[in-house]
Amino acid sequence: MKRSDDLKNLLYAINRKGYPAYKDTRGQYQFPGFVLSIDHVQGDPFASPSKVSIIIEGKQAGFPLAYLQKPWTRIALQDDLTRRFGQEIEKYNFKAKGSGKSGLISVSRCGQEVLERTCCALQPDTGKLTVRLEVGFPANGRTINSSELIKIFFEFLPRAAQASLLYKSLNHQEIEDVIHLAEDQHFIREALPAMGLCAFVADGAILPRRSGVSQLPMKNAVPFRSPDSLRVTMELPHRGPVTGMGIPRGITLIVGGGYHGKSTLLKALELGVYNHIRNDGREYVITDDSALKIRAEDGRCIHHTDVSLFINNLPGGADTRVFTTEDASGSTSQAANVAEGLEAGTSLFLIDEDTSATNFMIRDELMQEVISRDKEPITPFIERVRPLYQKAGVSSVIVAGSSGAYFYIADLVIQMDCYQPFDITALAKEKAAAYTPVSSLPMSESALDFRRVPEPLPAIARDPRVKLKVMGRETVSINREQIDLRGLEQLADQEQTEALAYMTLYALRRLIDGKRSLPAVADQLMKLVQEKGLEAVAMENGWLPAGLAMPRKQELMGFLNRFRSLKIRS
Repeated sequence: MKRSDDLKNLLYAINRKGYPAYKDTRGQYQFPGFVLSIDHVQGDPFASPSKVSIIIEGKQAGFPLAYLQKPWTRIALQDDLTRRFGQEIEKYNFKAKGSGKSGLISVSRCGQEVLERTCCALQPDTGKLTVRLEVGFPANGRTINSSELIKIFFEFLPRAAQASLLYKSLNHQEIEDVIHLAEDQHFIREALPAMGLCAFVADGAILPRRSGVSQLPMKNAVPFRSPDSLRVTMELPHRGPVTGMGIPRGITLIVGGGYHGKSTLLKALELGVYNHIRNDGREYVITDDSALKIRAEDGRCIHHTDVSLFINNLPGGADTRVFTTEDASGSTSQAANVAEGLEAGTSLFLIDEDTSATNFMIRDELMQEVISRDKEPITPFIERVRPLYQKAGVSSVIVAGSSGAYFYIADLVIQMDCYQPFDITALAKEKAAAYTPVSSLPMSESALDFRRVPEPLPAIARDPRVKLKVMGRETVSINREQIDLRGLEQLADQEQTEALAYMTLYALRRLIDGKRSLPAVADQLMKLVQEKGLEAVAMENGWLPAGLAMPRKQELMGFLNRFRSLKIRS
C-alpha cells in the first residue's frame, strides 16, 4: 500500500495536466488513522463524481463489537454514522473550487427511515469501518487543479473523519441511545405475532408530516393517543413500559371526516415496516414488516397473473387465471396487486379508498339490482377480504370515507377525529344492522397459492454494457426501457430504487433461468444481499456504488412484475 505522501507527490506532479491524468491516482493510500481508497476517477469535471472510500481499522474506529453483532443494531449505528459524517462533510462541500463538479463532497442523504446503505459498513467481527463517498476532483476547465484536491484529501476528509467516525470523538451516551432504540424497535416487531397484532402505534407518536415535500414531523401536531379498548402495554428492554394502540390481526376499517387523519395513520403504518430515527415522531410505530400497500395502477403491465379471485367472465373469454395485459385498468391492476402480494408472502394489506378503483372495492345494492352479477366480471374486494383472512391469514387495514358497507365485515372500526382515534366498532355494527348485510363468496384455494416463473432475457443477460439509469424514486431505465414504480409506495428512498436496478440485473444474469419461480428468485436474491451485502450484486465495475440502500422482498417482486420486457409465465 502506498503512503499519503506518495499521493501528495503524485498530485503535485500532475498539476495543470489534462484531466485524464487524475486516473493515475487510483489505489489505496495510508493516511494517519485511516486508509484513503480512490476507487473510480471521473472522466472529466462535468461527469459523475469520483468514488472514494475511507477505511478505518476496528481498533482505530473503536466501536464496541457488541453493538455490531445484531443486524438491527449494526444497521442503526451505520445509519447514525452516515448522518454524522454527512453533517461534517457538508461544511466542506464546494469549498475546493473549480469547474463543473469540482469540490463536490457528498454522502448519502438519509431520510427519516433507518436503512442499510452501502455508504457506510461496519464489519461485525472486527469493527472495521468503511465509508464511501463521492468527490468532484477539481479542475480549471479540463486542466487539473490538484492543489484544491490536496485540500480535500489532506484537510477536509481527515477533519470530518476525526470528528464523526471515531468512537472516542463521539458522545457515548448518544451512541448507546441509538443502539437501545434499535433494540426496542426490534422487540416490538418481534412481539406483534404473539400478541395477535399486525401493527402498534405508541401513545405520544406524532404522525402528521410537516408538508407534502418534507417527512419531518409537523410542529404543534396532536400527539397520538390510543382508545382505551385498544391500548396495550409492551415492556421494552431499555425504555421500559410503552403503551399504545395495538391493531389486531383481521379486518380493520379506518373512517372519519376529511382531513381528520385517516390517510395520515395509514401512511404511518405503510412506513412502519422500517425503523425510524429518534425524534421522528414515529419511532414506535411498528408494522408487520411484510405489509403491502395496495392501490390501483391504470396502465401497468400484468404478466400471467391469477386474478380470478376478483375478475372473471371477461368479454372475449380471456382466462383470468393467467391474465396478461400491457395496459391494465384500475380494477384489474388492483386485482393483480393483491394476487402478486399473496405470491410475495405478505400477511397484511394496506388500502386507501382514495387510491383504489371504486368498482374493485365495492358495488352497492342498487347497482347490483340494475346490473346483475352475471353481467359484472368484477367480484369486489369487500366480498373477498374475509376469506382472505380466514383461508390465507392475510389481514387488511382499509381507509374508507364514503361507504359504510365495510362495517359489515370489519372486525374493528377506528374513527379518526382531529387526528385522534376512537373505537366505534359497536356503533358501526349497530347502525349496519338496519341494512342488508354484505356476504362473502367462496373462492378457489388455487388462487391463494400460485407461483409464476420468469423467463430469461438473453439480450440483457449477455450484454456487459447494460445501461441502468435511475430517475428519482419512481422510475428506472434498463437499456432505455422505463419501469414505472409509482405504485410501490413503500419505497422510502431513491437509493432503494437504485439497489433494485442492480438486483434485477444480477437476477437476469445469474438466477432467472426459466425454472426458478418468481418467489424463489426473490428469496435467493434477498438471502444473498442480506448475507453478503449489496456488493454481491453491484461490483461489476470493480467498485461498489456509494448510493445503494436495502429494499424489501415485496418491492423487489413489485419491480420485476412491472418490467414489461420480462415475461413471466404461470
